[in-house]
Amino acid sequence: MISFRSDYSQGAHPKVLEALISTNEEHTDGYGLDVHCERAAELVRDLIGVPDAHVHMTVGGTPCNVTFIAACLRPYESVIAARTGHAYFHETGAVEATGHRIVTVDGEDGKLTPALIDRAFEEYQDEHTPLPRLVCVSQPTELGTIYSKAELNALFKKCRELDLILYVDGARLGSALTCSANDLSIKELARLCDAFYIGGTKNGALFGEALVILRDELNDHFRWMIKRQCGLLAKGRLIGVQFEALLDGGENSIYYKIAARENVTAEIIRSGLSALGIRFYGNSPTNQVFPILPVSVVRKLEDDFFFYEWAPERDGVIPIRLVTGWGTTTEEAEAFVSAVGSLL
Repeated sequence: MISFRSDYSQGAHPKVLEALISTNEEHTDGYGLDVHCERAAELVRDLIGVPDAHVHMTVGGTPCNVTFIAACLRPYESVIAARTGHAYFHETGAVEATGHRIVTVDGEDGKLTPALIDRAFEEYQDEHTPLPRLVCVSQPTELGTIYSKAELNALFKKCRELDLILYVDGARLGSALTCSANDLSIKELARLCDAFYIGGTKNGALFGEALVILRDELNDHFRWMIKRQCGLLAKGRLIGVQFEALLDGGENSIYYKIAARENVTAEIIRSGLSALGIRFYGNSPTNQVFPILPVSVVRKLEDDFFFYEWAPERDGVIPIRLVTGWGTTTEEAEAFVSAVGSLL
């Protein structure tokens, strides 16, 4: 069985695992107050070119999103997000469980626009409604699409105009930064938002994300909030060690190399299926591919491949999602294309 189910279905990239093994017998302070987390934070600051950025090693994407959003908002404030956004659609109401509503709009190819932010903001402005205070976007989106530099700049300007916090979920940030359609560097990203995270779980780590907070007031007592949300890992150094391994070398690090490789194998699938005349659900240039296939083909593919059915069957076809990870091989990507070709 070849898996395209997710980019975290395997364990850690060998270089990350080596780092964990080589530091395994060390004694360090706990809760992220260790030399490895400190060095990982410095690597992040160097990478983004912001020497005074606040960097927190967090255990996963949902805890990262929930903790940051809850820390930023007053009880009556809310979040604006695309309806397909991860914080709304795939986190089981975790943000809402902190008391903050997510106000959703139908994004364009999974993305927010300034006009959509205006629409949501204007609708919730009296004391009977949850007041928007934070805009949450993903780079790339849940549909694998990416924000260009111009698009993110426009969102940032709109958020400044409306006094909104702009937060970027970077679970698959590496894939966005290394895809052929990207024109946005991580340094530019750090100038065009108030906080974001660098995803490790979906880019070669066993687990862990590096949250970057770029405004001092948003970092006020933030470690207290991590603890309150049950996210302050006693063996926090395990996250720091992984990000040391992933980010050493900056833009030449294995973090970028892993992501670029994921995009290469995804493109083999995308271009191969395109050549077969397959249509796609959305326009993803990253490591997520969403082909629309006949139901009969999907059912036969399930014998040899593991993937998600992304949307319900309609008119005899089903959109599925394929995701390539650090361990996906060229041969596996080619095998999927060949299998589809043999079934059409």
